[in-house]
Amino acid sequence: MEDHWILRRREDEEGHPRKTFNDPDSENFESQFLRDKARIIHSSAFRRLQSKTQVFSLGDSDFYRTRLTHSLEVAQIGASIASHLRFSSPQNQLSTLIPSNSLIEAVCLAHDLGHPPYGHGGEYSLNKHMHQAGGFEGNGQTLRIVCRLGEFSDHHGLDLTRRTLLGLLKYPATHSQVANYEKLQDHDSDSPSKLSLYRPPKCIHDDDADLLAWILQPFSASDQAILSEIRTRPGGHAKTVRKSFDTSIMELADDIAYGVHDLEDAIALGLVSQKIWEAEVMEQIGAFEDSYLANVVTRYTEKLFSSSHKQLKHGISNIVGGLIRDTEIRDLESGEHELIRYNACLKADSAAILEILKTFVLKHVIRQRQNQILEIKGQMIVDKLFDALLENPERLLKPDEYELYKTSNSKRVLSDYVSGMTDLYASRLYSSLFLPQSGSLFDQF
Repeated sequence: MEDHWILRRREDEEGHPRKTFNDPDSENFESQFLRDKARIIHSSAFRRLQSKTQVFSLGDSDFYRTRLTHSLEVAQIGASIASHLRFSSPQNQLSTLIPSNSLIEAVCLAHDLGHPPYGHGGEYSLNKHMHQAGGFEGNGQTLRIVCRLGEFSDHHGLDLTRRTLLGLLKYPATHSQVANYEKLQDHDSDSPSKLSLYRPPKCIHDDDADLLAWILQPFSASDQAILSEIRTRPGGHAKTVRKSFDTSIMELADDIAYGVHDLEDAIALGLVSQKIWEAEVMEQIGAFEDSYLANVVTRYTEKLFSSSHKQLKHGISNIVGGLIRDTEIRDLESGEHELIRYNACLKADSAAILEILKTFVLKHVIRQRQNQILEIKGQMIVDKLFDALLENPERLLKPDEYELYKTSNSKRVLSDYVSGMTDLYASRLYSSLFLPQSGSLFDQF
């Protein structure tokens, strides 16, 4: 592995001497990624994920997932995928391409750090205020946290290695390169329903274009162009179409956790019945007669709906294992560097089955009425908090935050502040500001 992927921004920009990896006193590659993982786990942004919603409202039960438990599960699945690829791939020349467990765990643990309060509802509200000031998007905010806001370094956030940052770079394009808000022009009212029109493109923020350039610097110009290729869509935001090898593992792990573990929560909550499952999932899976994964899902369906949490867990575990077993390295046949040319992918049948599971979760969980109510509620809370801070920054911000507000991109400072709130903190602050019976001199914010 080239040592420019181990480089940290602090060392590069402040001129600290770089160790050569032939030096017996230098640290090995794995220790660098262990350090990244440690910095992520010990960061305040990571701890805040325990009070941010995954799918179900916090407080519904101690059993259901938060963003923190989701991130831990994604990290475990990501490490399992990497291990499977390491031992199953016939392409021995790619052995150095597959990330170590510490590296892929660091990427997976950090992938949701920029998730704002109230999920996508909070994201839409923040982008409403930021879409003309560089944009706001959760993945872009993750990059800001690890590169600028994290507490390890004064100017470079958690100061992670370049390869870990590359793995976190899901959408290597800036907001202005992919944004298209044509639909806003046809919507005159300012009702809560309009907030959905501020759904951001998948991107990094315009303010952070320098971070993107630094991460991609080791690649040739042609590889940079391949990784940053954009596909336009009529009437909607454009989107990048490629990702690095490590990112492809992280996204697979994230999709598996979403499609299978969120299904587990839905079954445990009683949101879906076996009858609906048989009609909408098993009916489609029956078309994949020769698929190992289809056979696993069929075999464990009874356990999923047995009313036993142990049996449910056993069934879910085997489905996850079947998906991991069906991952492979695919040559995309474009790109000079191995990290660009290759991606981790599911075999075709398993990819189709996972899509069936994700669609089922979307229909019966994400779009479930109560979740939609909570999302709209979250949108309104975040929107009103941002308005209040924008109108009263000196009164509502802490002294150090207000100084930063005066000397920097003021809206970006507010965006960083609000997006870092947990659901519970945002709800308490909203109550103190807008509900007459709430609030006390002794409240701590």
